[in-house]
Amino acid sequence: AWMVDEPLPPRALAVAITTFNRPADCVAAVMALAEDEAVLGVLTRVFVVDQGSVKVRDHHEFAAATARLGDRLVVIDQDNLGGSGGFARGMIEALGTDVEHVLLMDDDVRLEPDSVLRAHAFASAASSPVIVGAQMLNLQARSRLHAMGEIVDLKTSFWRPASGSVYDHDFATLTLRQQRLLHARIHSTYTGWWMCLIPREVLERNGLPLPLFIKWDDAEYALRAGEHGFPTVTLPGSAIWHMPWTDKDDATDWTAYFHLRNRLITLALHSPYDVRRALVADGLRNTFKHLMAMEYSTVALHHKAIEDFLAGPEHLFDLLRGALPAVRELRAGYDDARIRPSAKEFPAPSFDAVRIENLLDPPVHPMAIAKRALTTIGHHLRAPDPGARARPQINVPARNARWFLLGTLDSATVSNADGSGVAFRRRDPAQFRRLLGRTVALYRQLATDWSRTSDEYRAAVPELTSVDAWRRVFERP
Repeated sequence: AWMVDEPLPPRALAVAITTFNRPADCVAAVMALAEDEAVLGVLTRVFVVDQGSVKVRDHHEFAAATARLGDRLVVIDQDNLGGSGGFARGMIEALGTDVEHVLLMDDDVRLEPDSVLRAHAFASAASSPVIVGAQMLNLQARSRLHAMGEIVDLKTSFWRPASGSVYDHDFATLTLRQQRLLHARIHSTYTGWWMCLIPREVLERNGLPLPLFIKWDDAEYALRAGEHGFPTVTLPGSAIWHMPWTDKDDATDWTAYFHLRNRLITLALHSPYDVRRALVADGLRNTFKHLMAMEYSTVALHHKAIEDFLAGPEHLFDLLRGALPAVRELRAGYDDARIRPSAKEFPAPSFDAVRIENLLDPPVHPMAIAKRALTTIGHHLRAPDPGARARPQINVPARNARWFLLGTLDSATVSNADGSGVAFRRRDPAQFRRLLGRTVALYRQLATDWSRTSDEYRAAVPELTSVDAWRRVFERP
């Protein structure tokens, strides 16, 4: 346990929840706060920023939450500006009160109120302001600790578990007392905004989030705070249950655009390294995998992400409202993005299961990987079987939809990660050539313009993160 010798100074706490069409989940989170007397002892405001069309106020249990919280509960309706827009609004509203701590929280979590109290107590006991993050437990497997603490590796240009952290630990197998690694201090450079406490001084000196809509806004904010002298801690004993990202399709669905664009922005602002070689190598490798898997829409979204990054920071506020419709329109032109409820809507596969058994296991040895890659490239340059356009050759669950399997086929029906839908992917050599050529051209341009574009983003940060600039966004009709 964390112990202090003197009583902690009283510090008022506000909770800011961003929600989008999850009224039941949001009300459940609010009620978890409202029904805990200890939490009510420190909680002065709960700001719910509702960006959806299915409103929290209309949920049948909302009245009970209002009855318990009274005027401490404030619901704000606004356009869908993503997580960054929702949390920026919550931060601004909190700064208009006397609170010292602002706790950001997703709507789709299951909350243990003691986690709020522990984060608040730790921040109150800290000798200087510190961002306090909650760890993530797996909502689908509640005994599993999915994320203990993470860092952004500014050299390899991606996030990963922090050194010494334990990933996907199962408490049902090994308890807290039995796993000594869970007691070690780890060094995190950012924390996810599924639940994250930010002191007022950090908000005042660090500013608001960048207008990134979703993805990387939490990582960028913590990196920026670290440069201002405010560290990030992921606190053992403070955690929420949340859907793990491994159960989502966010590397291939519409969020792929935001992943890449915002990753580029974050690296442009904060990496001290020349990351151009790493970005190009990673980008070409991922493009190859997506093209082999007939994920043409994902590659097209990556193209748009690079184009919008290179267009500069002056468009970011406009893209809060404009990017998502443009992304959806772009995806609509590709088979792999057209999701149907069930594989029964398509003809039965023409291949039997035995035919592909030897292709399910990934190649491991470098020579085997190279051989499979050359085989799949050659296959994608040839004309597909005409019959495969009307009838899928196989039906593949998401876990098996990998390049080394799909790259040998002409078509397949592929389920999404949560099993709620299926897409009929069809191999298209013309699309393959066009997308690959555009990929090479864009990464060449990215490498050429990286330094100049990075300077533009760095110069724009004060305006992009200012309260006044964000207020103008919220005031637009």
